[in-house]
Amino acid sequence: MKNIVKKYGDGFPAVNDVSINVADGEFVILVGPSGCGKSTLLRMIVGLEDITDGEMIIGGKVVNDLAPRERNLAMVFQNYALYPHLSVYENIAFPLRLANVDDKTVDQKVREASKTLELDEHLERKPGNLSGGQRQRVAMGRAIVRDADAFLFDEPLSNLDAKLRGQMRSEIARLQKKLGITTVYVTHDQTEAMTLGDRVAVLKRGLLQQLATPRQLYTNPANLFVAGFIGSPPMNFLPATVEGTTVQLPFGSVEIPAAKAEAAAGKGLLIAGIRPEAFEDASVADQSGGGSTFRATVDVVEWLGNEAYAYIPFEAPPEVRKQLEELERDLDGETLRTQLVVGLSGATRIAAGDDAEIWVDTSQMHLFDPSTGENLTMDAENAGDIPGRADRQAVTA
Repeated sequence: MKNIVKKYGDGFPAVNDVSINVADGEFVILVGPSGCGKSTLLRMIVGLEDITDGEMIIGGKVVNDLAPRERNLAMVFQNYALYPHLSVYENIAFPLRLANVDDKTVDQKVREASKTLELDEHLERKPGNLSGGQRQRVAMGRAIVRDADAFLFDEPLSNLDAKLRGQMRSEIARLQKKLGITTVYVTHDQTEAMTLGDRVAVLKRGLLQQLATPRQLYTNPANLFVAGFIGSPPMNFLPATVEGTTVQLPFGSVEIPAAKAEAAAGKGLLIAGIRPEAFEDASVADQSGGGSTFRATVDVVEWLGNEAYAYIPFEAPPEVRKQLEELERDLDGETLRTQLVVGLSGATRIAAGDDAEIWVDTSQMHLFDPSTGENLTMDAENAGDIPGRADRQAVTA
């Protein structure tokens, strides 16, 4: 995808200057909240949407003007798109029948796909008699028999319940590795993105924010939006001021590594981003690696057995609150309350109402510019590809 733009009649750019290079055999995820342009981008790859500007190149060939059937891509839709009157066998065989493939080859390909997807006992059944997961496997079987150059998945698991989604996720990952086929997969579920993708492209309002491996996105988000979108529970965002190597937070001051302090020096009021797992009950934490402690009154504690989450409210100045409210809208209304979510081990004895001593691993703290949302403390060499950034690094999986 080279500088791809999609504008509708009113001039609104649903996809705005997106460039992504998907390597042969790579599994790339397009992720973002509703309306970010991910499905539109996928439909432009397959040819179901016209491209306003830019070039779509598949296997070295510009395909902008080619019809979908001439692009040799297999698409798996959210709603399965199966023919209810045909058996599972005939649904899988359908693209081969269209191409006038002989019966012997059809049978061989269908049975190979069926074996791969464990559908052998269902071949004579109709889609209406199958579970959601089985129907999705039939749709994938139809894609497999085509010998396509790439698979395209449009939110294929969103109609399934949570348990089945987890099973199908591992099936899709196993299948992609086994077939070694280039795959582009659209989802709004960041868990799917983190567990499935070789690389993940995070989109916001038609703009590519960051293209990187799941680990790079998690540990080195380019900006507030990526940091808030990736991770569950989401990253904590706190007002912060830096003086020397000391960061002043609503609960007191903590020490940060000199390199992080230097990157944020002289920037005034900042937003500190810290993931819940960077905290621990100071009485059980291993503090040998450094970090800092602070005291705070705990409002609520959720104990989950192997872990616990403590909630600590705080006040944020207007400029920080404004940026967090904007971020909340961008993230599809995922509420970013002005409270600190602290991850604790299941061994903690901290209870609601306690004045607790909390340890924080400050090497995992990020500092963001409230006006631009940019991550000032990002390690650019380990952050993948960030459009528009002068020191961006292109990373291939």
